[in-house]
Amino acid sequence: MTRETYTNPVLNADWSDPDVVRVGDDFYLTASSFGRAPGLPLLHSRDLVNWTLVGHALERLEPAAEFRVPRHDCGVWAPALRWHDDRFWIFWGDPDQGIFQVNAPEIRGPWSRPHLVKEGKGLIDPCPLWDDETGEAYLVHAWAKSRAGVKNRLTGHRMHPEGTSVLDEGKVIVDGDRIPGWFTLEGPKLYQRDGWYWILAPAGGVETGWQGAFRARDFFGPYEARIVLEQRDTQVNGPHQGGWVRTPSGEDWFLHFQQRGAYGRVVHLQPMRWGAGGTSRSWGSPRSSEAESGGGAESGGGWPVIGDEGAPVLEHRRPDLPAQPSAAPAADDDFPGGRLGRQWSWTANPQDGLAPQHSADGLRLTCVRTAHAHDLRTLPNVLTQRLPGLPSAVEVELRLHSEEPGARAGLAVLGDAFAWIGLQRGADGAVHLVHRFAEPVAEKERDAAHPRLAPEGRARLRIEIGAGARCRFAYDVGDGPHPSGPVFAATPWRWVGALLGLFALAPVGTGHAGAAMFDEFRIRPLDPH
Repeated sequence: MTRETYTNPVLNADWSDPDVVRVGDDFYLTASSFGRAPGLPLLHSRDLVNWTLVGHALERLEPAAEFRVPRHDCGVWAPALRWHDDRFWIFWGDPDQGIFQVNAPEIRGPWSRPHLVKEGKGLIDPCPLWDDETGEAYLVHAWAKSRAGVKNRLTGHRMHPEGTSVLDEGKVIVDGDRIPGWFTLEGPKLYQRDGWYWILAPAGGVETGWQGAFRARDFFGPYEARIVLEQRDTQVNGPHQGGWVRTPSGEDWFLHFQQRGAYGRVVHLQPMRWGAGGTSRSWGSPRSSEAESGGGAESGGGWPVIGDEGAPVLEHRRPDLPAQPSAAPAADDDFPGGRLGRQWSWTANPQDGLAPQHSADGLRLTCVRTAHAHDLRTLPNVLTQRLPGLPSAVEVELRLHSEEPGARAGLAVLGDAFAWIGLQRGADGAVHLVHRFAEPVAEKERDAAHPRLAPEGRARLRIEIGAGARCRFAYDVGDGPHPSGPVFAATPWRWVGALLGLFALAPVGTGHAGAAMFDEFRIRPLDPH
C-alpha cells in the first residue's frame, strides 16, 4: 500500500451490514448492533478509508423489557442510514418486533426515541426512499424465514412522508424464487438514478453470497436483476450487503462486508462505475434485448460495475478526496474519570444503578450479584467491544476490591464459547488468579488452568489473539508474565462476531459486594514474527 492506495478491509472488525451516506464533505456509516446497548454505532470519515466512531443513535433497545437479558442474535438488524429534510434517518428491522426508525438533526443527536413503523415478525433489512420529484415516500424490506416462514423476496410499500407508517399492505416487488439460482435475497438498499429505481441487495448467504442489482422504471416494478459483485478467484468470500455512495467530485464507491468467522463481518471499500456489464434477468413483463444488454435509449448509463469488473479488490487507488490522517475506531481506553470510551457496549440494556462509577484512577465496575456467574453468555452486565481483525495483544490492569467470597472480575473473549482470565476472592479470604472457559455446548464454565494466589489482589491480564482468532492467555501478578492454559479458539454467535469483555460479579446475597477496578486497556498489533 502507498499513500495513493488503500488496502481492504477498511474497517477490520465486526461492523456488520454497513450502510453509508454523504452529507456535504462528510461520510457517515452505521451497522447492525443486534442485542447490545448502546446500539446503532455512528462512524465518520472524510475519505471513505479512515473512520472514527463518533457515537450511537440508540441508547437502549425497545421494548426495553425484551432486552433486560442478552439476546445476542436479535435486536438491530441491517440498518439503513439516510439524509432527508435536513435530518439523519435510520431504519432497521427487529425480526421479533417489526421495523423501527430514529432520526436526528445532527449525527451526534439528539436522536429520537425508536418509533415502530410497521409491526410484524420476520420484517428485516428495511430501507426508505423519498422521491423529491413526486413527493412520494417508499419503503422496501426483506423477510426472515425463522420468524415469518418466508424469505428470498423483497416487499415494497408506500410510506408516510414523515416516516411514521406504511400506507398500504405491501407488494412483493422482487421474488428471488423466480430468478434461477438465487436464494436468501435480503439486505436491500433503495436508490434513484437517471429515472430508474435501483435496489442493491445481496443473495446467496452470508459466507458465500453475491451482490445483486435490480432496476425498474416504477417502484413497484417490474424489476430486472444482475449480479454485480462476487468472489470469483479472489480470497474475499461473500462480498455483499452494503451501501453505495457518491463523492462530491462524482466518483461512486460501494462499502460491503465480508464474513470472517469469529472476527465477524469486516468492511471493504470497492470502486464502482456505471456500464453495461453483467447478466440481467427480468420478470413480470417480457424481456427486451435492451434489458438483456443494458443498452438502448433508456439504459440510463447501464448497470453498476463494482470492484475489478465485478470481483472485489484488495488494494486500489484512494477516492479522489482530500488526504486525511490515518484513523480507526478507538480501542484503547484509560477510562478517564471512570468514563467509558464510545467503543464499549453492554450485552443487554444497561441496568439501573450499575453504571460505571466515577473514579480518578480507572473504570470502577460494581460486582453484580447473580446466580449465573458460571455462564457469561447469559449476563447483561458484560461490557464489550469488537474483536480486532488483525493478530493483536489485549491487555488490561485489574484490581479486585471485594471481600465477598466468590466475587470475581476479569477479561473475556465472549461468543458461542467463552474464556476469561481474572481474579476471584476465595473462601479462604485470599485473592486467586483464575482462568476459565466453556465450550459452545457447555452450560457452565470450568477451569482452563489451576488457580494461583494473587497476593496483592491485582493482576495485569493479557490475551494474544493470533491467526484464526486462536487466543492465548497470560497474566502477571507481580512476579513477571506467565502463560495460562491451552489455546482457545474464539467462536462467533450465529450472526455476531466474538467480543472482548470486561465484567465484575458476585454470588447471590445481600448488601454491596464491592467492585473491580480496570485500567490501561490496550490493544496492540502482534509481531507476525
